[in-house]
Amino acid sequence: MNILTRAFGTAVVALCLAIPAVHASVVIGGTRVVFPAQQGEVTVRLSNESDHPALVEAWIDTGNPNSTPDSVSTPFLITPPLFRMEQHKDQSLRILYTQGSQPLPADRESLFWLNVLEIPPKPTGPQYSGRNYLQFAIRSRLKLFYRPANLPDDALKAPDKLTFKAAAGQGAALEVHNPTPYYVTISNLSLGADSKPSAETSGMVAPFGDLHLPLKDLAQVPSAGTPVVFNTINDYGAADTHKGIVAP
Repeated sequence: MNILTRAFGTAVVALCLAIPAVHASVVIGGTRVVFPAQQGEVTVRLSNESDHPALVEAWIDTGNPNSTPDSVSTPFLITPPLFRMEQHKDQSLRILYTQGSQPLPADRESLFWLNVLEIPPKPTGPQYSGRNYLQFAIRSRLKLFYRPANLPDDALKAPDKLTFKAAAGQGAALEVHNPTPYYVTISNLSLGADSKPSAETSGMVAPFGDLHLPLKDLAQVPSAGTPVVFNTINDYGAADTHKGIVAP
């Protein structure tokens, strides 16, 4: 039995190694979606960069990566939710806010996820006749930030208002506090004025919330006054560099 199990495992590994890297043919314009409430709707542009058509399905969830279109309930409507994209063509997704049974908070951003599922067509032609082949449906997930109207301050300046404090307990860590109504995504962080931010330290801190950020490359808790250098992802998907300091 053990011999059969090992042989099966070896075959699976060999098959996986033989499969080329899978890349999405349908490309989404942007890495995140910001939904200003006063607009009522936003548009997301898709492009099919492959030489074959694709079936595309889109939906929005509240954070469950295992969500399906028939299992979600959000105050948004996507049109079209299911469509065929021809090769080398573009398609726009319209996302509309429907409010739903309970209005979203008006004093802070709300976070959702946009899912775009690409289903490739069944291969045709004599070269596939009588042969086994693998097909992959590729799903992309993007953060969608619903931004109420008339929020104070500026989303681009929110990272500069983050505060950092050494976290008590086992291991070196920081407690990051966000006093603003905007989500802030930290893509990397390091300590020391001349150090380069490390991608090993990253996370997202919610509006008016806190984030426990382990420091994997440090053996001891940083002392008060230690400079903090960190990168964040802005509304346009670009990285901005910011500086802070560990508070007492």
